[in-house]
Amino acid sequence: MATLTWGLLPRQRRVDTRRSLIRIVLCILIAGLSYLFYIFAIPQLLRFRFRDDLSWYDLGAYGFGPSRSYVSFQYQSPAVEITAVDDDRACDDSGYTFLSPHGDSVAHPGPMILDANGELVWMEHNWETTHDFKVQRFLGQDFLTYWKGEQVEGRGYGSWYMVDSTYTVRYVINPVGSYGGDLHDFQLTPDGTALVTIYDPIMMDLRSVGGPEIGWINDCLFQELDIATGELIFEWRASDKFAVGTTYEMLSGETGNRRDSAFDFFHINSVDKEEQGNYIISSRHMHAIFCISRSTGDVLWTLGGKDNEFKDLSNGEATGFSWQHDARWHMQSSTITLFDNAAHAHNDPERESRGMTIHLDIPRREATVLATYHHPHQLKSVSQGSLQLIDDIDRVIVGWGHGAAYSEFSTHGELLCNVHFGASAFFDFGRVVSYRALKGDWVGNPRTQPNAVVVDDMVYVSWNGATEVVNWRLEAWDGDDIEETNSSGNFTSIGDFEKTGFETTIPLPDDSTYPIYRLAALDPEGNILGTTALLQPPDSGTSNDMIVRAATVMGICGLVAAFYQVKGSEKCRRSCLRQRDAYELVPR
Repeated sequence: MATLTWGLLPRQRRVDTRRSLIRIVLCILIAGLSYLFYIFAIPQLLRFRFRDDLSWYDLGAYGFGPSRSYVSFQYQSPAVEITAVDDDRACDDSGYTFLSPHGDSVAHPGPMILDANGELVWMEHNWETTHDFKVQRFLGQDFLTYWKGEQVEGRGYGSWYMVDSTYTVRYVINPVGSYGGDLHDFQLTPDGTALVTIYDPIMMDLRSVGGPEIGWINDCLFQELDIATGELIFEWRASDKFAVGTTYEMLSGETGNRRDSAFDFFHINSVDKEEQGNYIISSRHMHAIFCISRSTGDVLWTLGGKDNEFKDLSNGEATGFSWQHDARWHMQSSTITLFDNAAHAHNDPERESRGMTIHLDIPRREATVLATYHHPHQLKSVSQGSLQLIDDIDRVIVGWGHGAAYSEFSTHGELLCNVHFGASAFFDFGRVVSYRALKGDWVGNPRTQPNAVVVDDMVYVSWNGATEVVNWRLEAWDGDDIEETNSSGNFTSIGDFEKTGFETTIPLPDDSTYPIYRLAALDPEGNILGTTALLQPPDSGTSNDMIVRAATVMGICGLVAAFYQVKGSEKCRRSCLRQRDAYELVPR
């Protein structure tokens, strides 16, 4: 018995040792997986914005970026969700909304115009990125303006475009010098000039912020250009006036070591003019708004940031903005409006983004918050965003940038309506964004023809960008003279149909009296603005259709008969089993 015990002990020890090693390995594996889950998965899970009042739209039931498709138009537009706080105070219908959606979940990115109901009015599909889409006035005429370009070495590199009411590009603006146009701002002035932003990588000693002696920064410039002549009127450069160490941006990793990873210490994102002709600029990474002298380029005053000059009469709210966008000067009221992002990364302290209007008493250097504008779901927009004060309708529109939403408020801060063009539970992932969301009046008269497609006994018609169409008139050709199909006198009016949204569906007559149709676009006075190409309804009784249908039915019947014949044949079944490399009919 003793011999047996002594003989088993070494084997038992080996088993116990093996089990201990397995436990240790499992513990290490679990600890490693837990660490990886904490480092990589938890931050992603925290980016979900689940609430107890999420709609199916906001939960992503229709996709991260829900879209609408059309029969007569080849591109898709956002399918928006509109929430009105009060039925009598919904989104204002006196102007259009201007967006430039882009992101991984946007079917067809580019500039687009939506009406108050979220219906598409006009869009252009751009393969390149589009930013800062809005309507602006030049020489008494309205233009659609936007930036289009690409990312080069981490910065926008492109041009600014001005499109007239026929959607024809009239001006393409580029900066003076060997620069690419920056995506952040393109602001027209009443003087017939344009204010533009530029990013220029240059070498600089970065030891003051913990970087290399031979380092790189993305220096920030703005220029004022004469639109008609392209002449440079004024140029200003941030590195001439500010030390790199005054930034709030942290230099980390390889940032600043090479040109393609230049340190963005200033980050200009808007430029405007005040009544004396001095410039108002926003520096996102300095958390400040600066007034720049038009004659010397010197800083006349600073609001916010490390060198703030204003006494805050609102307990720190007027000067406590950070990572902001879209600072605009309103000379009638000595007011600054801006979008306070309050964060520039998802791991920043949890602060709510907001729009702000701030009154400035320049001589006394005093600042007072007049109103703030908050999204009903307390969004934290880590990038982009806008605020527009619409004086003539006493409203404010806030574009939430990285969050696919825009909201309308009263000037006092009362929320009137809220619009989502992406699923809000996934806003923090940035799958659908728009740099700005702005409103304005616009009259579009495209040079293109209206588009129409006949499907069965219905015709689908749309006209991309035509804002003055209120009705569609269905007209039929009498069939007398084939050489006069382009003459309006040979077309008989079948009926007028109200335009319903971007695309209108119109039934064709039941009888086959008329072989050819067309649709005419009518303005409110009944004038014809344009006509579609000639439309021919399908002839369901043609011999070709009958032959195709008969052949299809016969083919299906033949397949079914062959299947049952093989199934009932023992000889064929054995043959099939022997030939494993051939197609098989397997009983189910």
